Amino acid sequence: MCRDKDPEERVRVIVGLGNPGQRYVDTRHNAGFQVLDRLSQSLSLPVSGREPKYLWGHGRLNDDLIFLLKPTTYMNRSGFAVEEFLLERNIPGDQILLIHDDVDLPVGRLRIARKGGAGGHRGVSSVIEHLKHQSFPRVKVGVGRPRFGEPVEEFVLGLPYPDQVEPYAQSLSTAVEAVRTILRSGMTEAMNRFNSWRSQS
Repeated sequence: MCRDKDPEERVRVIVGLGNPGQRYVDTRHNAGFQVLDRLSQSLSLPVSGREPKYLWGHGRLNDDLIFLLKPTTYMNRSGFAVEEFLLERNIPGDQILLIHDDVDLPVGRLRIARKGGAGGHRGVSSVIEHLKHQSFPRVKVGVGRPRFGEPVEEFVLGLPYPDQVEPYAQSLSTAVEAVRTILRSGMTEAMNRFNSWRSQS
């Protein structure tokens, strides 16, 4: 790890939120899964372990053991999987990094936060409920708001609008870079670099 990193900012488990199953793969609500899949490739850490409530992988990054986690309990029950994974490995709940979609951010934007509430996101709410605190960092991927009066619950389960495909793809790739920066250099550097980032499309 970078010597300038705050020793209290330790991330051991990177959790991507999403829904299992082929019908959800490319939907907005699966931004967390999409980033985690790209991160897995980038770090050469396959997410190949299968348990009833989650998929997982692990490997060493510098001198640290890092876990990648994809809950398969469906979005609204994500906390069940996260809690079980942490309890089985005796990992504190503040050592996770949660990656998820955010309708309050426009497409082509990211937001990194040290902690906070659920903001109406049921997957985040489930994790907070099960961990009984909200003091864990997040990487939020902007998916924007419905343009055509769709209910938000349906909107997030749909694909990006055609003109958003490229900026959305850029945001997923940049989110991977943001996570790697957090692991390497800590939250402050990542927030300074990526909270003002905008896609070029």
